[in-house]
Amino acid sequence: MALSAQAALWFLPFVAPIAVWVAWSDMKWMKIHNYAVLALAAVYLLIGPLALPLETWAWGWASLGLVLVVGFVLNMVGLLGAGDAKFAAAMAPFVALGDLSSFLMLLASVIMVSFIAHRLARRSSAIVGMAPAWESWHRREFPLGLALGPSLLFYLALAAGIGATA
Repeated sequence: MALSAQAALWFLPFVAPIAVWVAWSDMKWMKIHNYAVLALAAVYLLIGPLALPLETWAWGWASLGLVLVVGFVLNMVGLLGAGDAKFAAAMAPFVALGDLSSFLMLLASVIMVSFIAHRLARRSSAIVGMAPAWESWHRREFPLGLALGPSLLFYLALAAGIGATA
């Protein structure tokens, strides 16, 4: 089952500032703060029962747990940062199982575009000069929050039909 437009509209105003903060803070500090992860989980905890059928909402917690375990394994082998793993887990309940393949394609696309844009931006002295202390300009690792936050935001906006033409 796909996420309904109504459910997406319930989540969007609460998720949007968190998603933007995660992208920004990961670029600035190369860190996704625990309070951003907890805030996203709190949105699902509080708004989820209003937006989703109770059974769907409850199964969302199972997806959080599954993604958290997979994320920690990826972190232990050095493929993913701990903050990225925790934020991906907090994102998981928002993605309907029926939308999973579409979401993963969206996520992959956003990661590629974000990676290329970040790498090009950090080669520009004008852009780096606007925020010279940002850690992501000087580190080899990619700030995955730059892609994770916007991916969730784009998914919810698409599910809500924002920008769709009739």
